[in-house]
Amino acid sequence: MQTNWKIGSLFGIPLFLDPLWFVILGLATLNFGVAYQRWGTVTGWSAGLVMALLLFTSVLLHELGHSLVAQSQGIKVNSITLFFFGGIAAIEEESKTPGKAFQVAIAGPAVSVVLFLLLRLASNVIPDTTPLSVMVRDLARINLVVALFNLIPGLPLDGGQVLKAALWKITGDRFQAVHWAARCGQILGYSAIALGFAIDFFSRELLTGLWIVLLGWFGIRNANSYDRVTTLQETLLKLVAADAMTRDFRVVDADQTLREFADLYLLETASSQVYFAAADGRYRGMVTVDDLRTTERSQWETQTLQSIVHPLTTIPTVTEPTSLAQVINKLENEQLPRITVLSPAGTVAGIIDRGDVVKCAAQKLNLPITEAEIKRIKEEGSFPPGLQLGIIAKSTTN
Repeated sequence: MQTNWKIGSLFGIPLFLDPLWFVILGLATLNFGVAYQRWGTVTGWSAGLVMALLLFTSVLLHELGHSLVAQSQGIKVNSITLFFFGGIAAIEEESKTPGKAFQVAIAGPAVSVVLFLLLRLASNVIPDTTPLSVMVRDLARINLVVALFNLIPGLPLDGGQVLKAALWKITGDRFQAVHWAARCGQILGYSAIALGFAIDFFSRELLTGLWIVLLGWFGIRNANSYDRVTTLQETLLKLVAADAMTRDFRVVDADQTLREFADLYLLETASSQVYFAAADGRYRGMVTVDDLRTTERSQWETQTLQSIVHPLTTIPTVTEPTSLAQVINKLENEQLPRITVLSPAGTVAGIIDRGDVVKCAAQKLNLPITEAEIKRIKEEGSFPPGLQLGIIAKSTTN
């Protein structure tokens, strides 16, 4: 369920606020407000709120840098979300080359560096005695810190994306590059947690230590996510349609009448059953219950299934060697309930729906999944929201 709040859009990119963003906005306001109390209570707290908002405006521009470069490469950006730890751009797929991946990764820190330089120039022309001068200098310093922090070489930080692009260029293997960059992110995350606890223990700076621990936890969580998704991508490339297809369909006589078909099958089987009509040893096509229902009952006694079949050349099909990632893309892009799998001879080898895809991938990765869950996916005709197989498959086959 979408819990984020949409606040508008920029360059066609939807902008969202996570509810926890208001927590960090309050903490940032408190931090700046306390520092600016020398200007008076009202002015100090007002300046604190303005600085907190400008801080997140800088974060938004940072993420917009990534997004606009991705868009220039023809990549869709689904959203930009401001949340507790800053901001994140939901970029739908991977760049096609290491060089282009580097451009997307470095764009955010580059924006922060440009903001730092512009703000430093502005601070030189503003009288030093004014609160505005102090705020501009502070904001400049914050943007420099944001740029440098994000260049730390470990996923999910921008530096991890830069490292991934470099390793991809060196090894020629994007998947291996992500695994290594994620490992760096995990090491950095655990190091941050250890540092946070050390600060808590030795200096008694509980808030500082807790914040560093939270950052470390966030880093580990997201580095693990990158690692899992990459493993899934590799798996999808190794699996083919033949691995996931089932023979959960029935072959019926194409020469029987619609009445005979209805009496023999529809009254005793589930309406979701898939039927293929055959005659003279050849598949004639798929039979759908909807076509039967739209045919006048008076014609059921005389018309045969031949009159309502959908030839194999007109229905969505893939061949047995088709990669599972391509199957997922076809299911999602065309919003299909299922796809027919054809053998090298052009006959029906099986069918695949989303439940079959999830079951096959789960078995390959040794992930627990119940038959009840598979059945639910089949009935609903959609992948579980948290799985995002459509986006993962698109990035896999990019």
